[in-house]
Amino acid sequence: MGLESQTGGVKPMAIAGRFDLERERLLGMTEAERAYRKQWLKDQHLAPNEPRVVPEIYKATTNPIRRFYRWPLDQLEKKLTPSMGLMSAKFTRHVIAKSSFAIMAIYATYYNFKYHSNEWDRKTGWTVKASRPACYPGDPEYPKVSDRTKPADYSSKGFDKVTLNL
Repeated sequence: MGLESQTGGVKPMAIAGRFDLERERLLGMTEAERAYRKQWLKDQHLAPNEPRVVPEIYKATTNPIRRFYRWPLDQLEKKLTPSMGLMSAKFTRHVIAKSSFAIMAIYATYYNFKYHSNEWDRKTGWTVKASRPACYPGDPEYPKVSDRTKPADYSSKGFDKVTLNL
């Protein structure tokens, strides 16, 4: 278990008391316990205007940079909510956000492999190295000899494919 806590270090307790379970209620309740249970059940009903959304709380608790980059999809969610419902609009917003990040990551990876590969003429860049396939006794190709025969085959970084125009 990590250092974080769902209850902030306080032991969790049920606010319904011991009468949340039907068996406990059947054992008998005093008049004070009945009044407590009745009030607790009454408190569970939300008012028609709840849950309330207070924009000032959102502004006070959210970083301005985060509000800036979330604004376009927040506006989309507001437009979709009347027609789709709150949960469907939130789900659609979530899918659009995550898929756009995935597409950006794919494009960034493609760009780096295409234009910033680690070749002989630069020190930086991404490199993909493949291991030789395993070859065990009993395989038809055993013992498989390496296809790298010269020392330059191990780290040429594409230099062996360069044609010099003299």
